[in-house]
Amino acid sequence: MSEYFSNIKVGAVTIATGMGITLKHFFNALNRKGDAGVADVDYFRQVDGLVTLQYPREVIPTPKIGRYRLYNDTENCIGCGQCVRACPISCIVMETIKVAPDDFALCGKTTDGQQKKFWIPVFDIDVAKCMTCGMCTTVCPTECLVHTPVSDFSEFDRSNFIYHFGNLSRLEAEAKRRKLADIQAKAAAEKAKKAAETAQEPKDGE
Repeated sequence: MSEYFSNIKVGAVTIATGMGITLKHFFNALNRKGDAGVADVDYFRQVDGLVTLQYPREVIPTPKIGRYRLYNDTENCIGCGQCVRACPISCIVMETIKVAPDDFALCGKTTDGQQKKFWIPVFDIDVAKCMTCGMCTTVCPTECLVHTPVSDFSEFDRSNFIYHFGNLSRLEAEAKRRKLADIQAKAAAEKAKKAAETAQEPKDGE
């Protein structure tokens, strides 16, 4: 009999303890917990209260040193390809076309005055593969490739995770390739012509 009432007592104490915790959180819900991150010195000094964010109206602030979605400023990209070589998972794909001598002014310069020597018809970043290691941004000589504070970029379509930063359309790229091929063909013909003329010149003593 004593064990029976003992179990009832334990059950009542357990229910009361649980309800006490519930009521504590119920009244604390009148307050709103701050937005200090775990690295903030005030993280454990915040008041008890609601922590659930009303997404997407509310979002967690991203830290300044965070590495999130990549962005390439194509206007400052020189097409060196160092980011492609540095990426350990090959999430960056780049294609370049050498700029013809008469197109230097059209291609332009970077903001620090460096002449761009390559068109970049393709500069694709598959952010679904990106592991935000930061190696590509570290080796970029013009600092045009950066991690942005955008941390939430969910998509319904997997293909939308491939971001395109090229500076030429497909037709423009084809035209630039044809122009460069013509210039190279003319240069090769001139070189061959000069070589043939040199070979036909009489040697001393003949």
